[in-house]
Amino acid sequence: MPKVSSVIVPYAAYLRVYEPLAAFPDEERAHWTRYARRPGRPSYQDELRRSLADLLPTPPVAVPVHESADAFVTEVDGVVCVCPWRTRLRGWQALGEVAEDFPEPVLDALIPPVVRRQSAQDYERWLERNPDARPWIRTATWQVPINWFVLVSDAEREYDEGGGDEAATAPVLRYRTPMVQARRRVARGLRALREAVDEGPLIDGLVDVGRWLEEFHPRSLVELDYGGLVHALPAGELEADHSAADVAEGIEALRHGDGVAAGAAYGRLVERWRAVRDRRSAN
Repeated sequence: MPKVSSVIVPYAAYLRVYEPLAAFPDEERAHWTRYARRPGRPSYQDELRRSLADLLPTPPVAVPVHESADAFVTEVDGVVCVCPWRTRLRGWQALGEVAEDFPEPVLDALIPPVVRRQSAQDYERWLERNPDARPWIRTATWQVPINWFVLVSDAEREYDEGGGDEAATAPVLRYRTPMVQARRRVARGLRALREAVDEGPLIDGLVDVGRWLEEFHPRSLVELDYGGLVHALPAGELEADHSAADVAEGIEALRHGDGVAAGAAYGRLVERWRAVRDRRSAN
């Protein structure tokens, strides 16, 4: 395995699905079974560092040439579950969305048009052979999308304040929930939102994430991980962050027709994430 830097790479959050080994075809299942037994598996920071390193050559490597054979591994009630990185697929998808984040002159300087065109053509050919492909990981930079919090509850919140400057001892804030619970919360949240508000970005985002969850094994585990965003929030604010509770309170208020309480919950979310958005604007 290539050596990676110890530099911490912010600022992204992740929504991951861990599927039981039984959900994979035989050949892939055998690979992940062997992989799960390996010690010293790489972290999400390692994946980010490798991706950033690929952007340094001229021309940059916007999307890996080969698909990653790495995954995150966990155990749920004695069952080994894996979350494949699928870095190449996610790279293609991110490249298709990046035009929304940068003006064209800046984008051309970062990733030349010829590189983007070639990557898009490679992706189209790949999709013809893999029409049902989907990633196990969704990534959001400088934010945690509100619709992600709908999937989890405050009781599932896991916080570790860490103990140093290195990534291995950095704070951790995450939520883990069974797939059946996540799907149930999506359905309940959509009912409450559709009864209270017109169609909008929050509903559209929740519909999209709900459809994505339906692609996976019903005994999967869903994880919302703040990832590198823990470095964008002061320690005290991070420890006090109960955004999932605010979202649940807001949806419950809408269900009971209490617009004032729903607005107050939403206001707490906006205030909490304003500092993070301000940092993004400063960069």
